[in-house]
Amino acid sequence: MKLKGERVSSDLVKEISMLLLTEVKDEDLKNVTITSANVSNDLSFAKVYFTTLDDYKRDKVLRDMNNAAGYFRSELAKRLDLRTVPELKFIYDDSIEYGQKIERIIEEINSKEN
Repeated sequence: MKLKGERVSSDLVKEISMLLLTEVKDEDLKNVTITSANVSNDLSFAKVYFTTLDDYKRDKVLRDMNNAAGYFRSELAKRLDLRTVPELKFIYDDSIEYGQKIERIIEEINSKEN
């Protein structure tokens, strides 16, 4: 059985992704992928992690996502069955880049051994 925080995190990822896909007009935000969300124990605050295909626009996209947090929150209030929607903070998720860097290092080591 999922804990309420896990369910809310999952719902946030799903609904924000859907909003980005269907509602958001900003072209820079169309290439954003929500990777995960962590909700505080009291469900009042959520860190929402994302990546973007437009790596060179990362800072602008981060700023735009956080500027749109109020919009996302009001839309989530309409879509989710929650007493209060958590305050949203968007954070760029660099774990995929980090994983790719590790993979390249391993490939280099392997190619030197052969």
